[in-house]
Amino acid sequence: MSSSLAKITEAELENDLGPRRVYSTSPSAPSRMPAFASVLAVIAILYFGKDVLLPLAIAVLLTFALAPISSRLRKLGMPRIPAVIVTVVIAFLVLVLFGLVVAGHVAEVAQNLPAYQGNIIAKIRSLQDSGTDSGIVRRLTSVVESVGRELSNAGERPAAPGTGSTPREPVLVEIFAPSRPIETLTSLIGPLLGPIASLGLIIVVVIFMLLEREELRDRFIRLVGYGDLHRTTEAIQEAGSRVARYLLMQLVVNCAYGVPLALGLWAVGIPNPALWGMLAIVLRFVPYIGPVIATILPLFLAFAVDPGWSLVLWVGAIFLVLELTSNNVIEPWLYGSRTGLSPLAIIVAAIFWAWLWGPVGLVLSTPLTVCLAVLGRYVPQFEFLEVVFGSDPVLDPKERLYQRLLAGDPDEATDYAEEFLEEDYLEDYYGKVAIPALLLAEKDRRRGVLTAEQMEQVFGTAITLVSNLAEIAQEEEQEEEEDGEEEQKEKPAAGRPSPPKGGNGDESELPDGRGKTVFCVGGRGPLDDASAAMLAQILQVQGAEVVAARHSDIPNRRAMSLVPKQSNAIVVCFLNEDSARHATILVRRFKRIYPAIRVGAVLWVEDQKERQPPALGEADFVATTLTSAAREALADAPPSLVTPARKIRTRRSSNKTGIAAASPGI
Repeated sequence: MSSSLAKITEAELENDLGPRRVYSTSPSAPSRMPAFASVLAVIAILYFGKDVLLPLAIAVLLTFALAPISSRLRKLGMPRIPAVIVTVVIAFLVLVLFGLVVAGHVAEVAQNLPAYQGNIIAKIRSLQDSGTDSGIVRRLTSVVESVGRELSNAGERPAAPGTGSTPREPVLVEIFAPSRPIETLTSLIGPLLGPIASLGLIIVVVIFMLLEREELRDRFIRLVGYGDLHRTTEAIQEAGSRVARYLLMQLVVNCAYGVPLALGLWAVGIPNPALWGMLAIVLRFVPYIGPVIATILPLFLAFAVDPGWSLVLWVGAIFLVLELTSNNVIEPWLYGSRTGLSPLAIIVAAIFWAWLWGPVGLVLSTPLTVCLAVLGRYVPQFEFLEVVFGSDPVLDPKERLYQRLLAGDPDEATDYAEEFLEEDYLEDYYGKVAIPALLLAEKDRRRGVLTAEQMEQVFGTAITLVSNLAEIAQEEEQEEEEDGEEEQKEKPAAGRPSPPKGGNGDESELPDGRGKTVFCVGGRGPLDDASAAMLAQILQVQGAEVVAARHSDIPNRRAMSLVPKQSNAIVVCFLNEDSARHATILVRRFKRIYPAIRVGAVLWVEDQKERQPPALGEADFVATTLTSAAREALADAPPSLVTPARKIRTRRSSNKTGIAAASPGI
């Protein structure tokens, strides 16, 4: 399996494996010690019960792989028992034939290796001659030659000290013993008894599992999840479908790699090309390491066979073309070979299962880890398994962004945003991810866990994020302008009524902001300022001229001078829903100073759904979402009329001068 499995898009994963499960941080989590103790106990059982559990694991995985074939034969009208027997017999005949062919080719290659010794030595010497006098190749060659001489002289006995005569050469003596057929037969069959017994046990277990598949499923449900049939049934179906799809699709991908490899090696003249193609099919089941081994072996043989270097280059070119084709064409086309595991989890699982069960565990590592991930998906006590092994993000997008804002890392936050914006618009990102992340920060502020320095850091990181997305905002603004020009061209001729668009208008589209000016300001803190900056950028995308200010500028008189005289709307942003009273005061202040401008407030909500906002007295509008705020800020509605406030004058203390001045005729 190659590393391109990690490149599959999340949309394909959700379409194939169901809706993605998103984890959220919780204030208090239960103790993991019982689950951790259970994991240690299971690992000990797997390690010490290797001889029994390994054949059973192979049988279970083969059952998952052969179950679709048996079911297809039964749908064609074949009875249950013949369908199972035919499926198992064909499968194991193919495996046995495959093993015999590989063993024969391996023996042939081993027999021909001494013939390639001269080419290897000649190439090493050519590398030595082409290098410098103090080169590394020369030193390595001298070390190898000295070690070879020592090994060849290791069996020679040195001459006895004090004697000048050479030692006698040893005389070969052959000892003939009477043949014992029973011992000879035992020595030949003994090493084969273990593998044959394991193979027979696997065949028997696979047959009975296929025959009683429904019965075993019901017993497992009764034993494990009788109290929740729905969840247990989903777990069984998902585990079976994932493993069966992985084994089948990976086999198809590997065959699509191994067969062209064998043909290509045969065309360039590599000995035993079928062996290398078959080994590539098997080794590519081993994640990451297998393809490397499948590449090194033919390259070494090409190095040994050809006196020159052209054959090595041809073999390298074949592997390069096949890897590019497999990773970019075949695997994306047959994307069912993915497993739902993260790349790092696949590597760690391969190391773990190789340590536990050896080379066979290395091959079985991915399917077994898939089963563990499914167990963690549906069993709450083992939820950490899916968190550790799964490829789905364990934090909600808004939580992940908030974590990056807290850490002061705008670069990674920008990377996440750009991934989101590959499919959605900037309005969707700010409305679904960024504003909810600021609401999480506001919640922490109200709990007293967010300091003033951290709020400023969140604000600074958010402003940097907004500036980093300015290029995307400009692209969307250009798209809006192009769409507007196309709409102008498509307008009907003068004097003819234009057709209605969706009755009262398309609610999903924001109004055109060209020729309008909006002033956005935060309400009470740095977090409100960040939300105002995000709203300002969305309004700029719609073509409006926007001026943004911070909450700290409101008490000063110069803040009032920041509001352009030609402004169409003033928007004050609040992340705290309980700030309605303060919002009423600010709206009234702006309305008194700018009675000809529409003034409104935005009280952001977490669910980002349209709902009835609270009334704020003299406010021209009150919004709760990004879309409604932008729509109201760009609306053509006139501002509401405000009665001028009465000025109350306080009477000064009475004195003679004042009385005299107030008396008429004086």
